[in-house]
Amino acid sequence: MKVLIIEDEQRAASHLKRLLNKISPDISVTASLESISDAVDYLKQNNNYDFIFSDIQLADGLCFEIFRQVRINCPIVFTTAYDHYAMEAFNTNGIDYLLKPVEEQRLIQAIEKVKNLALAPSMEKIFALAKIINRPQYKSRFLVKAGDKIKTIHVDEISAFYSLDKGSWLHTKSNRDYLTDLPLDQLEQLLDPDKFFRINRRYIISADSCTNINAWSNSRLKITIEGIKDNDIVVARERVQNFKEWLDK
Repeated sequence: MKVLIIEDEQRAASHLKRLLNKISPDISVTASLESISDAVDYLKQNNNYDFIFSDIQLADGLCFEIFRQVRINCPIVFTTAYDHYAMEAFNTNGIDYLLKPVEEQRLIQAIEKVKNLALAPSMEKIFALAKIINRPQYKSRFLVKAGDKIKTIHVDEISAFYSLDKGSWLHTKSNRDYLTDLPLDQLEQLLDPDKFFRINRRYIISADSCTNINAWSNSRLKITIEGIKDNDIVVARERVQNFKEWLDK
């Protein structure tokens, strides 16, 4: 079997290769990539791999951006030093989730899962079943402070999340803003991707808020959200195509 490794830490990549060679010599590493951009370029031009090991936090962002830009049909085993990306991992062809430093016994279990899938008559059916079993439970409401009071905001009331002054805020359809305790990277994993889309580093917006969209410079799109006085609500150029497909579901 052939494996592709996506890992920006050289020591972690070498450790993984040594373990693979020790526990399963029949597995060969076809390539080891270090960034989102390198992985996207490679995956668009090559298909000489049976499964992927991917670190989640790469130097240029979260690896999920790779799989938004390139359609992958093979199993993915995610590795990370954190445990709060599990929902997104299992929503992206993920069949296992290994915490760093990767332990030999856990790697053996992950390899067994990959090999069992390879013997299955229909990979698509297996992935469909895995997604049902591991279907993430997205947040339906957020607890916020309003002065001295605590209140809940249902996600259907939220038009956008944004970062400002080192904090993360949610903006409601009634034009109220509340500070949240979670960074945008974590919020992105907790929100239903059918309802919310991260357009750039500073904004995650709801589908309901996308009522005023205009063409902008460098093939980007500019969005106006009622109640937010920011001229920089712009869909990043590399996310425009995925954003259009998301709106057209």
